[in-house]
Amino acid sequence: MSQLSAAGGRCSCCADRLVRLQWKCSEPYLPACKSSHQKDKKNPVDTQTRHALKKDKFAQATASSVSWVSGHRSGVLRWAIIAAVILAVLVGGLIFWNLRSAAADSSLGAALDTYDAALATPGAPAENGVYNTATDRSRAANKQFVETAQKFGWLPQGAKAHYFAGITDQELGQTAAAETELKQAADGWGDRNLSNLAKLALANIYHGSGRDPQAIDIFNQIIAKPSETVSVNVAKLDLADLYAAAGNQTQARTLWAAVKDADKDGAAGTIATQKLGGKQ
Repeated sequence: MSQLSAAGGRCSCCADRLVRLQWKCSEPYLPACKSSHQKDKKNPVDTQTRHALKKDKFAQATASSVSWVSGHRSGVLRWAIIAAVILAVLVGGLIFWNLRSAAADSSLGAALDTYDAALATPGAPAENGVYNTATDRSRAANKQFVETAQKFGWLPQGAKAHYFAGITDQELGQTAAAETELKQAADGWGDRNLSNLAKLALANIYHGSGRDPQAIDIFNQIIAKPSETVSVNVAKLDLADLYAAAGNQTQARTLWAAVKDADKDGAAGTIATQKLGGKQ
């Protein structure tokens, strides 16, 4: 028993010493143990945060944009108002243009209908919209063309109205008024087809009133920049006729020969050939 007790004591003593030794030895490694334990243990808050950040990039960008807008609120508001005003002006201008253009079409169309109206058959009863003479018809149409040109002169239809007003003025013998209207048609809207028609009529007025140098200048302008309505050959034929009337046969024959060569199988070439053959 004593030995066992002694042994037991020794064992007990050894056990105590072993425990104390393990406790002492574990102290230096205690932080590492704790760190390892913490690593192994997941933090639910951190995990949720990471997931939230991944899923919330758009929200962060939106928040940044909102923050920027908040910081520049006055500038953003100012530009938004300016953009809205510009848009309103553009839309309003487009609506106004369409409305006025439709009104101009209607006005010009009515004047053209009058200009193309039928003439009364001699002895037939009077009819509305039917004129006894071409002069009466031209006078009625001229009034409508002038009114259209005055109302819508800033539109393409207005330029056309100026042209027809000039033509009807010319038919009525109102040369000064015709010249004024045709000049406006020639200079308006950059429509070369209409401009050359007006210039051709102007050149004839100048020639008829003894202003050949001005007429020649206009014919040369058309030759330099022809159009579908007035070709080079048509302008050259008219210019050649002017030279012939003025007694300048050399210039006239030069132009006729040029037209004949340029338009051998066309109407202008045929006319030029006749002119050269003396068939005026």
